[in-house]
Parts: sequence; C-alpha cells; structure tokens
Amino acid sequence: MALSNQADPTAEVQPATGDRLHRRVALSPELADRCYACGTCVGSCPASDSVPGWDARKAIRALALGLEDEVVDSKWPWVCTMCGRCEYNCPQGVELTKTFRACRGQRERDKVPGTLQQGILMNLERGNNFGIPQEDYLQLLAELGVELEDDPEQPCPGFYVPVDKVGANLLVTINARVPYTEPDNLKWWWRIFYAAREDWTLPSVNWDGVNWALYTGDDASMKIGVERIIENARRLQVRSILYPE
Repeated sequence: MALSNQADPTAEVQPATGDRLHRRVALSPELADRCYACGTCVGSCPASDSVPGWDARKAIRALALGLEDEVVDSKWPWVCTMCGRCEYNCPQGVELTKTFRACRGQRERDKVPGTLQQGILMNLERGNNFGIPQEDYLQLLAELGVELEDDPEQPCPGFYVPVDKVGANLLVTINARVPYTEPDNLKWWWRIFYAAREDWTLPSVNWDGVNWALYTGDDASMKIGVERIIENARRLQVRSILYPE
C-alpha cells in the first residue's frame, strides 16, 4: 500500500481499528494525538526516498489509524536504518525506532528479507551467523597466529591466539563475516593487542558478536545470542567484552 494525497477509487477500503489491546504493533495510547504529521522525522531521515509512497511520518500515521498490516508487509521497516535521527528530532517525542523495530518483529520469519533469518538459525545451531564449524574456526585461529608470529615484514615474536583463557581482561567477539571472507583482517586487531600487551582471549564457542536477531526484531533469538556471550564471559571470568560493531 502506498499512502498518497489522492485516494484510489478502485481500492477496497479497510476499516481502521481502535482496539489497541489486540494490535500487532503496540503503540502508546497517546501516539495518535502526539504525532501531528509535521514531517520533521522525514526531513531527518536518510531513507526517506527509498520506498515509494512510504516514509517515517506516513508509517506512523498508518499505524495510528490501525493499518498495521500495510506497514508490517511493506519494505519501509527494513530500509529504516534505525539511526534514530527521526526520534531525536521529533518535537513530540514519538518513539519511532522502537515502533519500526516492532514492525520487523511482526513479519513472518520466512518472509524476512535476504538471508537474515537463515543466519539467525545458523547462529542458534552453530554459534555464528555463517555456520563456520568449530574445528575450522579453531584451525583458522591457529594458522593466523603462526602467520602473525612469523610475518616476514612485521613479526610478532611469541604471539599466539589465546582461546578460552580464564581470567583475561578482555573477551573478544568476532563478526563471522571476517573469518569467512577476510580472515587476514583479524591480524590488525591482534597486532594492537600485541603492541599494547593486552590480556585478551577468544571463546571457542558462540564467538559471533553480531546479533542479526536484534536487527530483525526476533527478541527470543536475540536474547539467546546475548546470553551465550554473557555465559562465555562468566565461564572465563573476564572483566570486559569487546564487540566488533
């Protein structure tokens, strides 16, 4: 559905519902009154022209009128970058980013765009979004550690990749895309740790620090990913956690 100033005379009119208790996307009771469609959110949004017929203002107004299905089924919640500019600049304090993420959460999981849902399922099964087997992951760490130690131009004598080191200062998580496509980029982090004499470690399991479920509005899977990293931190008794992004 594309919202415009002119109604389509051939379109079937769907009645708006005032039953807030049974809406798919929960809105604060005063939202319809608070948003007066000033367009400040649109002027702040880098994605305003991405989906014809939709922008932040139109999506909020549609939700306030009970047209949740139209918003949930549209591309708008997925092109929203969640940068929060709209919410920061909104003179009425409407919680736009929270609302649009809730719209993502209402999308049927098999209709989530791209490969995001497949990555989430892979993370739940193997502990990372790309499904890298633990044996391959550990072998890669060992090989990269040797390469860094013996680097012909900038060797790091005595370097090794600490895995499951108990009591380290820093638990390091990784974006699974890096070992999958650009493994050498890990060395840049490790050079910094080596030069700074940082006390760090990588977990052997559930090491992916990028939570795709947070992006898709899948709260149950998102919490599992977070809990696993916290469990690693507790198991290894580290002081801090480093996320890749």
